[in-house]
Amino acid sequence: MDSPTTLPTPPPATPPATPDDLFARLRDLGIAWTLHEHPPLFTVEDSKKLRGDLAGGHCKNLFLRDKKRNLYLVVTLEDRPIDLKALRAVLGGAGNLSFANAELLMATLGVAPGAVTPFALINDRERRVSVFLDKQMLGFDPLNYHPLSNAMTIAVSPADLLRFVADCGHAPRIVDL
Repeated sequence: MDSPTTLPTPPPATPPATPDDLFARLRDLGIAWTLHEHPPLFTVEDSKKLRGDLAGGHCKNLFLRDKKRNLYLVVTLEDRPIDLKALRAVLGGAGNLSFANAELLMATLGVAPGAVTPFALINDRERRVSVFLDKQMLGFDPLNYHPLSNAMTIAVSPADLLRFVADCGHAPRIVDL
């Protein structure tokens, strides 16, 4: 009689990085930032109402997928109109682009809707996401993004943003949107 086979227990999934994990990584990289805490923001409109005179480029982040399940993070200025049909050609996507759902966002970038940010690339350990940064956005200094939480904003230089993205193993494409 054969004895039952015991399958090995898979290792637990690594939990997503927290804002404190991100701040530690930024310190390790020598990246300076300015922190602004505020009530949770879910839309660009929320941000505009609350930010007052916060200097720099204010950005939006689109987490997209195509029909072949390729994933994209598009980071641009908050007021930049985006036509998903035209964007497909810029990204080289297969078929129509759509916004990825909350479950895929959490599984891939470790953040909830409203907290999408290039800093969430810290959680893309499998490097599934192709990163596209708006060329015009990179002309602003500083740039403002959520640090994995939509109840905070951090301001960083464009050069430091690029250094962080590269340190996460991504080679961003800088595009004119």
